Amino acid sequence: MKKIAILVILFCFQMGFSQDTASFFTKADQFFKTNVSNGKVNYKNIKKDPSSLDELLNIAAGISVSATDTKTYQSFYINAYNLAVIKGITNAYPTKSPLDIKGFFDKITYTLAGKKTTLNDLENKLLRKKFPKEARFHFVLVCAGLGCPPIIAEAYKPTTLEKQLQQQTTIALNNPNFIKVKGKKVQLSQIFEWYKVDFTHNGSEVDYINQFRKEKIPAKAKVSYYPYNWSLNHIK
Repeated sequence: MKKIAILVILFCFQMGFSQDTASFFTKADQFFKTNVSNGKVNYKNIKKDPSSLDELLNIAAGISVSATDTKTYQSFYINAYNLAVIKGITNAYPTKSPLDIKGFFDKITYTLAGKKTTLNDLENKLLRKKFPKEARFHFVLVCAGLGCPPIIAEAYKPTTLEKQLQQQTTIALNNPNFIKVKGKKVQLSQIFEWYKVDFTHNGSEVDYINQFRKEKIPAKAKVSYYPYNWSLNHIK
């Protein structure tokens, strides 16, 4: 009887976590649809009524995810990162840039999946370190600067994550304002400079980019990096 009772308790816990995760993705999807447009965030409206954002982060605090369930884990932390960024900006809004907020990336903490983490640790330890060959993270984690690939008006979900990662990476790497090609010269976002190791597992940065490009960059193109735009990605 004791074994049966333990199994029932474990099943209830698992069902609870599953429901919380499903609720998180559903509510996150609605939040992004309501507050994101054309790659920009309506921080002004969120500031007026942060209840839906706070509810989402409260749900995120109590969720349990495991890296063994790759798609759920990755989807959760991608959304959690973008929501935490929005929370950090909203708390300080109006502001012109995330860099104007002291400790925005490395000091301010958020409780996600039962653990306190900074934005830097979420990106570098919870995602990049666990999945070192998944460079597409850089096209879905949005740091509130216009230099980032744009935030999308939907949540990342386990069932659609692969399609979303592929789609956002393809959009970014074919955007002439993000990858600036002039003949045999190419200017790349500083994302490629800062995280070069992520893009060069099987060749050069150009080799990585060309996997997603319609018009291929010459293999021997001269690569340089243009300055990152840290201006806020807000709806004015």
